[in-house]
Amino acid sequence: MTADLHIHTRYSDGGLTPEEVVNSAISGGVGLISVTDHDTMEGVDAAVCAAEKNGIKCAEGVEISAYDGDVKFHTLGYGVNREKFKPFLDGLFKSSFLRLEDTVFKLNKVGVKITAEDAVNERFSSATPVHGMHIARAVLKKGYVKSVAEFFIKYIDSGAAFSLIGRPSPEETCEAISYAGGLAVVAHPGRIKTSATELEKRIKGLVFAGLGGIEVYYTTHTKEQTAYYKNLANSLGLLSTGGSDTHVLGGGRVIGQPRFTACELLLKRLNLD
Repeated sequence: MTADLHIHTRYSDGGLTPEEVVNSAISGGVGLISVTDHDTMEGVDAAVCAAEKNGIKCAEGVEISAYDGDVKFHTLGYGVNREKFKPFLDGLFKSSFLRLEDTVFKLNKVGVKITAEDAVNERFSSATPVHGMHIARAVLKKGYVKSVAEFFIKYIDSGAAFSLIGRPSPEETCEAISYAGGLAVVAHPGRIKTSATELEKRIKGLVFAGLGGIEVYYTTHTKEQTAYYKNLANSLGLLSTGGSDTHVLGGGRVIGQPRFTACELLLKRLNLD
């Protein structure tokens, strides 16, 4: 089954409704999707409903913004028991506001005069955590930057307003997903800013924390990276997954690309067989 297991909506930092995600998937010949918004599952039910109405499958998913020190180590979670997973998500929701206050304080110090409320108001839903994208949009509206990308480069990547408050580690994330009966998957390993040797070591270590898969097929992975992560997954007994990481339509990423076919074992693990 052709699948895309990494898609974002307006419930986190994307611009699409769950219904638009489903329509785009159908247009691209995709039979299985997963909405994996950052640190929230608020858009999942709408996505599942839209998928069912249109004859495709939708796996319940989430992307946790985990960090290994100051290195992004995003982790995808599929098929969690939401009641068991709720305390973990609740913690992420609360900590996002503490992190927001820290970021706003740092921005104010370097002359960017915005308030926490400015960023909070950029959310589509009051039930979702505050994301860096919400802060970026608030700063953009105030005229301090000319694009969202400029905000992240100038204030986050540079460290000027970067905050790690409340960010879970990859171990904590895998353990939480595993405890809730879900499948934990390392997201876009080719984008993790560490050496190949260190990354392989970390992934091997995460298996003991409940890691069950690697996102092998990904928009920016080269053929060599795809082959490498496929071999690594096989050697560790992990499932291979894939996704486009689409946030908006026409933004350079396409739902269903790269092409990825979900195997029977993965479908069974997602309770979709």
